[in-house]
Amino acid sequence: MAKQGKKYQESTKLVDRNALYTPQEALDLAVKTSKAKFDETIELAVRLGVDPRHADQQVRGAIVLPHGTGKKVKVLVFAKGDKAKEAEAAGADFVGAEEFAEKIQKENWFGFDVVVATPDMMGVVGRLGRILGPKGLMPNPKSGTVTFDVTKAVNEIKAGKVEYRVDKTSIIHVPLGKASFGEGKLVENFHTLMEAVVKAKPAAVKGQYIKSVSISSTMGPGIKVNPTKVLD
Repeated sequence: MAKQGKKYQESTKLVDRNALYTPQEALDLAVKTSKAKFDETIELAVRLGVDPRHADQQVRGAIVLPHGTGKKVKVLVFAKGDKAKEAEAAGADFVGAEEFAEKIQKENWFGFDVVVATPDMMGVVGRLGRILGPKGLMPNPKSGTVTFDVTKAVNEIKAGKVEYRVDKTSIIHVPLGKASFGEGKLVENFHTLMEAVVKAKPAAVKGQYIKSVSISSTMGPGIKVNPTKVLD
């Protein structure tokens, strides 16, 4: 078993593993336990009472965090003609069509973080499904990344739009921002995201929806949040 570092051991002393903290307390602790030399990302993990094997229990969406994520996101837009010009004007990092599909297929190129596509380009992008899908990069109408309004899509992504999606273990993993944001901004991001997740509750789900919530910094220990207090 790998030996835990001195800074991690110091951080764990600040956290009561048996306690259920309020979001404010947990985020304050996450900032305090962020002891790395770089600006650590504060991450959220939410376990839901859903069975993702059923189509009517999928939880997926996207939301613009009030204070963004603190990460500079590179956007690739598949578009042609006026829509390509619109994407470039909006600040997209890469804009094109077949040439980028070929670059991804032949060169295994992934110099981007998010893919946006106009609906008429999905014939080209669809062929990349086996490559982009497993990496969570496939454009999707539900997350607003398949759209003719490329200006809005690019602007929202650059402003801090995050996608949340339940995985096969019924957990949603989402970045909330950087430790340098401080507790106040992180709390606002947390509440915005959790409100969206709660609203996205499938009608087919019965019983407790939010099973457990955990917050941690990149290199820090997990901090449990009281699941009944997430919207307080």
